[in-house]
Amino acid sequence: MSESVPDPILKIDRISKRYGSVQALNNVFTEFFSGEIHAVLGENGAGKSTLVSALAGFVIPDSGEVVFHGQPAPMGHPQRLRELGIAMVHQHFMLVPNFTVEENLALDQIRSLNSPLKLDDLTSRAMELARQLGWEINPKVRTGSLPVGIQQRIEILKALVGDSQVIILDEPTAVLTPEEIDDLFSVLRDLKSQGKAIILIAHKLSEVMSIADVVTVLRKGELIARARIAETNPTQLAEWMVGDLPPSRSESESQVGEVVLSLNEINVKGDRGEVAINGLSLEARAGEVLGIGGVDGNGQLELAEAIVCIRKLDTGSRTSPEKIGYIPQDRQRDGLALSMSIEDNLLAGALEDSNLSKRGLLKSKKIKTWAQKQVENFSIKIGTLSDPVKSLSGGNQQKVIVSRVLSQRPQLIVAVNPTRGLDIKATDFVRTQLAQAAEKGAAVVLISTDLDELAELSTRTVYLNRGQLAESLVGAVSQ
Repeated sequence: MSESVPDPILKIDRISKRYGSVQALNNVFTEFFSGEIHAVLGENGAGKSTLVSALAGFVIPDSGEVVFHGQPAPMGHPQRLRELGIAMVHQHFMLVPNFTVEENLALDQIRSLNSPLKLDDLTSRAMELARQLGWEINPKVRTGSLPVGIQQRIEILKALVGDSQVIILDEPTAVLTPEEIDDLFSVLRDLKSQGKAIILIAHKLSEVMSIADVVTVLRKGELIARARIAETNPTQLAEWMVGDLPPSRSESESQVGEVVLSLNEINVKGDRGEVAINGLSLEARAGEVLGIGGVDGNGQLELAEAIVCIRKLDTGSRTSPEKIGYIPQDRQRDGLALSMSIEDNLLAGALEDSNLSKRGLLKSKKIKTWAQKQVENFSIKIGTLSDPVKSLSGGNQQKVIVSRVLSQRPQLIVAVNPTRGLDIKATDFVRTQLAQAAEKGAAVVLISTDLDELAELSTRTVYLNRGQLAESLVGAVSQ
């Protein structure tokens, strides 16, 4: 007698969703099973975030339904779905900055309990989970004062402390080091062995191949493939995702020129008054990509802000050019005015361009022509220029920032985790643009927790540890 096939714990039944002129999902069907890690792959704009947001109740489909344990799920009611056992770790954090870590951890639990919440018990369990991951987190500190990487760990803990049957993780490894990713995957495997259904939104094929059992691939809102990982390979997955593979870039010798940025024995404090950068000196030269690596939370953010002059130096000196381009770590918080139009966000860096304004008055027709050219040159997928920039996918939002920065031809570019959360094509695009900027004579300071990114782009690499620099290594570009 053959073994019966188990029923899926969660099913997407032919759902569609449109945002204005953009068809985010079109008649998509897939199933998720207990005891499996199911990866969802696709380029930015493929519909991944819309799909998982529908699963978690944050998006109401135009048609179709989500089925949980054989019953239609209450769409548009994320807290109800949370209580039923579906938890989501968002790519863009759902934390209250003024709350402490333990208060943020308690938020999801308070609404679903009939009896008073024992905060000490919840905190104890969460901190034990953190220790299993190798994370040191102070539950009493205010969340808004923590680095992005630590905030993402809190989001993961929020999902793990509840007794969830389905855990959805939207790009959870984006700001983690390789060692932290290994630890996280170990936890996900443990949860899988406990019968949890894990849904993982990812863009790194190596991670999907190492952790997932099943993969669903989306492209332009359409279901392209659903396959078991054992029956596919990275090349096939990439072809399903992008239709064609991005061409490899040829390496060229870096033509390093004069010093563009000089930091001499600088000391910088963090937001809580702690010493974030301690006696640091470095130089960046025209035509080079200076890579700065290290575990997130070791002063990277403070260093970037000190270089671009938005964080003051306590001591030491800084020599930098007048024209500096900044690609911040958190594109939504620091890089974009989300409620404003795509055109306005592109224009923000070009207000002093004499071709676009005269005596303080903007030239509307020329601006529209210029903005449309930027969209075409940087392959930004949009509906119309007047759409709010928040309507774009993460990769296209990042392209808006990169376009705005590079269009001004800055002498110095500071990029912090510039490909965080991006898919294959968007990552390749951003890296190509940074490499080309260096080839044209800009000094590029690349601060990244992605070791592959540093190896690919950097002329030389230094490492930041507790606010101080370690050794300098010649990077792959100049070898």
